[in-house]
Amino acid sequence: MRSRRLGSLEVSQVGAGAMSISANYGPPADKGQGITTLRAAHDRGVTFFDTAEVYGPHTSEELVGEALAPFRDSVAIATKFGFDVEGSGAPLSRPEHIKTVVEGSLRRLRTDRIDLYYQHRVDPNVPIEDVAGAVKDLIGEGKVLHFGLSEAGAQTIRRAHAVQPVAAVQSEYSLWTRDPERNGVLDTCGELGIGFVPWAPLGEGFLTGKIGAETRFDPATDLRSRFPRFTPEALAANRPVVDAVKRLADRKNVTSAQLALAWLLAQKPWIVPIPGTRNIDHLNENHGALDLELSSDDLREIDREFSTITVHGERMDPANMAIVE
Repeated sequence: MRSRRLGSLEVSQVGAGAMSISANYGPPADKGQGITTLRAAHDRGVTFFDTAEVYGPHTSEELVGEALAPFRDSVAIATKFGFDVEGSGAPLSRPEHIKTVVEGSLRRLRTDRIDLYYQHRVDPNVPIEDVAGAVKDLIGEGKVLHFGLSEAGAQTIRRAHAVQPVAAVQSEYSLWTRDPERNGVLDTCGELGIGFVPWAPLGEGFLTGKIGAETRFDPATDLRSRFPRFTPEALAANRPVVDAVKRLADRKNVTSAQLALAWLLAQKPWIVPIPGTRNIDHLNENHGALDLELSSDDLREIDREFSTITVHGERMDPANMAIVE
């Protein structure tokens, strides 16, 4: 496993997302299974683990804290603040709130510092300069080492970076979600020396080819049940996406998941995807992407394939899209 840099934070070139283990993509996995999977990722060279206060809520941080405790000093833990978890669930990033909830995250993660602390969503009621200032204070106290933003727009990134250097921006990005290429976020990160962390690098499972029009998602436990892109009609209409990934993967003698991850890694040297899984076989499959190096000709071919494909359906439901810049 080679390393990459998110600002000045050095991490493994592929991280591990813990959201799907404890919440949001079906019933929570057995805790023992989650711990085994996270420790297996570490055994395979992963040093970058991603969670958030709101996942569960709280159970994902607890899982990550327990799983990584034996080797805490050899890994970087990223978590997120920014929702009124105990109340309305709306974005909440007032400085006093940030300085309160960090204590709970530190306790659940069984650590004295958070390597990368993201604002989970931009709070329209709090100037981003105030948010950056609060995190800067936490960095001064040693409770946080690096500052991140999630689903923030280019101008917000610039304003925050002027107060406290931003190490990483996290947003959805994959072969079928290309917004960061078009909205100035990737360009801004490149200009300012900020790393980029794609969440859902496998399209929330769709790019693996294991989800079809017949797939149903539990409304009680799976966020995808509300996402327009995952309705039966949209899944059927988006079949050309899966077919294109499969064709391209077959030419390289790799799986669709490996092709999708290798494509992300080839975009920029400061991109660190965080595929999430609770399954050891899927973990091993994902890491096979590290053996695939795509040439410039390969990348042009992939772009040609996707230039003729229309993706049907918004990536999240209206309520979630309303809090994306």
